[in-house]
Amino acid sequence: MNNLLSAFRLATLPARTNPFRAEVKAFLQSSLAPAPADIRARSWMGFNAAFSKKLAARGWVGVTLPAQYGGANLDAFSRFVLVEELLAAGAPVSAHWIADRQSGPLILKFGTEAQRQFYLPKICSAEAFFCIGMSEPNAGSDLASVGTRATRCEWGWRLNGRKIWTTNAQHCHYMIALVRSSGEPQDRQKGLSQFIVDLSLPGVTVRPIHDLAGDAHFSEVFFDDVLLADDALVGAEGSGWEQVNAELAFERSGPERIYSSIVLLEHWITCLRSRSEASAHAATIGRFATHLATLRNMSIAVTAKLVNGESPLVEAALVKDIGTEFEQSIPAVIEAAIALDPDAPVDAELYGAVAYVNQIAPTYSLRGGTREILRGMIARGLGLR
Repeated sequence: MNNLLSAFRLATLPARTNPFRAEVKAFLQSSLAPAPADIRARSWMGFNAAFSKKLAARGWVGVTLPAQYGGANLDAFSRFVLVEELLAAGAPVSAHWIADRQSGPLILKFGTEAQRQFYLPKICSAEAFFCIGMSEPNAGSDLASVGTRATRCEWGWRLNGRKIWTTNAQHCHYMIALVRSSGEPQDRQKGLSQFIVDLSLPGVTVRPIHDLAGDAHFSEVFFDDVLLADDALVGAEGSGWEQVNAELAFERSGPERIYSSIVLLEHWITCLRSRSEASAHAATIGRFATHLATLRNMSIAVTAKLVNGESPLVEAALVKDIGTEFEQSIPAVIEAAIALDPDAPVDAELYGAVAYVNQIAPTYSLRGGTREILRGMIARGLGLR
């Protein structure tokens, strides 16, 4: 057990991130129009291309990418601060941040120079939005069971299959899809490759999935004889498993995995303060603060590993799993607290926010890998499998 737990060495954000944080706060205060809590609570899934372009104009999309490709050349600590402030403010981040967080760094590390020169400047200027093609209807988060197949043909590759739970595919320009390029699903990790799929190509169909809150963030994407050129392949053919695991460490470890319900929590505390009722819920607020502080320190520790060039896949899975439980507990506890005091004045903004977060919270343990998959990885990290 100590091998995994000892991997979380105490790390702190460098002092140089303090002026950057102040700069981000000032930008958000001047760029974000006031919005009710139930709208700000949609931050994680909020798709707003105009806002992403504003961020890009400040150099804050593709923040970790090199300047030669249009990036800000900042490290993962600065990105941590940027994302933390965006989510705390309830800014709509969904348009750009998959490309910022995963697709751009993946292309930088494994792509060809031609791919870097073509895609990375578009990402940094918020002209190209990416989605992730990993989950499938009969595979879920078990990526080794992927059945979508790319087959060699005269023109390059012919793609057939289906992806599901693809975030905002209907608004994105490209998907980086993990598909089987050789062998059979029984071969598990062998024979998988990653391809950049232009979602405007003939044969691509995107079908949005409406959730309980009435939004349609997730999509189902169908590939019917989609022709991909040779240069759609990212990295080496058959190396998709290793590449996607390196990518998942970026996806699972950041502040986005602990701040999904933070707008609701902040607004609930504001409401309690306005009615001088905060002391009655001091123990609950204290527990939330303790959990958040611990998770934040764990997330910073994983960020430090990323800065050092490591791929902390199991540590990131642990942060994601515990972070999801924290995020899901917030709406449940606040709803129960409201129900215990039916005579309290009704705050319509709080009710709207808690209703939305309660409806969307079950998806927290789906996105980025289901709880069962993550716990299997953690068990392996502990030497139990």
